[in-house]
Amino acid sequence: MKLLFIGDIFGRSGREMIEDHLYALKKQHQIDFVIANGENSAHGKGITQRVYEELIFNGVQAITMGNHTYAKKELLDFIDEADRLIVPYNQLKTLPGVGSRIFTWQNKRIRVTNLLGVAFMNGYNYNPFIAMDELLEECDEDYHIVDFHAETTSEKIALSYYLSGRVSAVLGTHTHVQTADEKIIDQKTAFISDVGMTGPKEGIIGCSKESILYKMTTGLNHRFEVDEGPAQLCGVVIEFDEETNLPIKIERIMI
Repeated sequence: MKLLFIGDIFGRSGREMIEDHLYALKKQHQIDFVIANGENSAHGKGITQRVYEELIFNGVQAITMGNHTYAKKELLDFIDEADRLIVPYNQLKTLPGVGSRIFTWQNKRIRVTNLLGVAFMNGYNYNPFIAMDELLEECDEDYHIVDFHAETTSEKIALSYYLSGRVSAVLGTHTHVQTADEKIIDQKTAFISDVGMTGPKEGIIGCSKESILYKMTTGLNHRFEVDEGPAQLCGVVIEFDEETNLPIKIERIMI
């Protein structure tokens, strides 16, 4: 089996990259299942029903989220029917949504889990290490893909070693910059610190340079604007052995 995970889709240009390139990517790499992080897919923050349906129409089979999950209040109107959406598993229990879902592909069961980090985040998230211990007590799927939406590389690397051999992949998102540390840990768990961002490539992590630099040079709050320049698509392709279900290759993609 081959799985494609697409990094944080940011705004309209990120969605256009999915529309323009996903079909060819699936054909080129013989992809069986596609996961994408969509927490910034609606104008750089959150997701709407129209955007959710657009991503599915263009070939995304599972959509993970992150710290901006509920930025668009419209999500609350359709989240119960959004059966391809995976929200952070270790978020406050009072928040709606499903944090770990099982999908079926050719009699293989694929579990997709979304986690939030705690380092330099808002402080309201449940410890992801303990949360995974609790979740894994009930997991026996063929593949288990974890989107770890976290700020620091150290926390992501730590979780990857903690879950080595217990999940199929730990894939970092959130920082929007693709890292060059992809590997397979102990020949059991695929890992990368950050998959990268799918969206504006010449701004500052998706936003216009002017809006970010204004705040950084003046210290004044300023609305961050989505950059409208050229775009990129970042992701990883993971290949699994059909008999053992273990990962045998992880490859970075950047268009």
